[in-house]
This record gives sequence, structure tokens and C-alpha cells, in this order.
Amino acid sequence: MALEKEQLAQQPSAQSPEESSSVRVKPISKVAGGATAALTAAKFAFGEMGVVRGTRTLLQLNQKQQIDCPGCAWPEPDGERSHFEFCEEGAKHVADEATKERVSPAFFQQWPVPALSQQPDQWLNAQGRITHPMHLREGSDHYEPIDWPKAFALLGRELNALASPDEAIFYTSGRASNEAAFLYQLFVRQFGTNNLPDCSNMFHESSGTGMTEVLGVGKGTVRLDDFDLVDAIFVIGQNPGTIHPRMFTSLLHAKMLGSKIVHITPLPETG
Repeated sequence: MALEKEQLAQQPSAQSPEESSSVRVKPISKVAGGATAALTAAKFAFGEMGVVRGTRTLLQLNQKQQIDCPGCAWPEPDGERSHFEFCEEGAKHVADEATKERVSPAFFQQWPVPALSQQPDQWLNAQGRITHPMHLREGSDHYEPIDWPKAFALLGRELNALASPDEAIFYTSGRASNEAAFLYQLFVRQFGTNNLPDCSNMFHESSGTGMTEVLGVGKGTVRLDDFDLVDAIFVIGQNPGTIHPRMFTSLLHAKMLGSKIVHITPLPETG
């Protein structure tokens, strides 16, 4: 029995490990956003990116000819924009992507795959960005470095060995930049398939299907400046204070122009 447990412990687990600590429930705060949110965003961003690099990166977020925030899809205005066109969650997202932490081949020499599979996702993410292409050889329990020509040759052999391009699935994270995702999908379509799922499919597939049946198109049908023209705005099932803080700018302009705002949510959230 002891030998069986030891053998199981040496096998990679497809399931994330159980949380070692229980959930802590605290009283709801009386204020959402404000100075506390700004300080939290700055602390996280500077801790991951450094003060100079972090400041420069945040000031580029959602600016014209700069970079889109990987944290949300709220549109940017065509006219004048704030120098702080991001929220606390957006600052955390971009800091997580632009972290100074790095995972080198030495890391994979230290950590076998079964041991990595026992670590929580948050710990794995906190180790940093992978600096070198890695390959897990058959029968090995450690990822090993492989140079780029060999990596592309390996991918090419595997893809070309398929009976049909549709046998391949090219998954990508919804947090990838628009530029990276655009290049990626060009490659996949050139290969001959549109099997391009990402995490957005899981929470947009139902809304896209419903909107296509009702409206004929599976995405939003309004423009950002439409908020200045409406008589009433209904926000149902979400709290802009925690989901889309940047929406407050549009809501504020609409309110100043006389629009009525109705907010319906069953959750007792701050803000």
C-alpha cells in the first residue's frame, strides 16, 4: 500500500490540489474604489514591474496607439482620454503579464512534473514568465530546454502528421494581447482550421448564441457615445464597481445629461 501511494505521488495530477486554507468571510466594506484602490493597484504594479517600468506601462494602458488592457473589453473613447484610463483590476492584470519574475530552465531542473502538478495555480503563476522553449520527452518527468529551430520542427512534424487540420485544437488565453491573438489566429487559419477556443468561449458562447437569435448579431450593438443619448440605462446582474469600474465615466456623463440609471443585482456588494 505504501509503495502504491508513493507511485501515485510520482504521477502528474490533472486536478488542482485542494485549498489548504478555508475561505475567510469578512464584513462588506463601506467604500469601493477611491484611495485604497489606487494604493492597492500601485503596490501590486510596482511590486511586479518596478516603479519606473510599472508607471510607464500603466500610463500606456488604453491610450491611443498604445496597448489595450488585458483585464476587460470596455471600449476607449474617441476623444480626450484620462491619463489613468484603467482600474485597479486592470492594473493587476497588466502587472501580472509584465512581471519581472522569470522561470528559467534551471527552475524545471529543480521541479519534476508530478511536483509541479501538486502546486496551486496561484503559486505556479507567481513564478513568472517562461524564458525558453521547453520539451517534455517521453518517459521523462522533467521539462528540458530545446532551441527554437528544434521546437518549430517538432511542432511541424506533429501538425503535418494529422489526417486533417481539424484534428488540431489551438487553445489560447483570453488574457493574451489582441496583437498576439491576431497573429496566432492567422497562423491557425493558414494551417487550415478554425478550431480556436479560448476561455472567452465559456462565458460568451451562451450570450452570443442568444443575441444572434434575437438581434441577428452575437455582440454589442451600441457605441460608447450612445450613453450620452439615452433616457434610461439598466444595469442588470452585475456591479460596475467591481466588474467594470471604467463604466462609471460613461454613467456619470449620462447622469449629468439627465439619464435615469437603474441598477439591479442580487449580490450585497459595495458600490
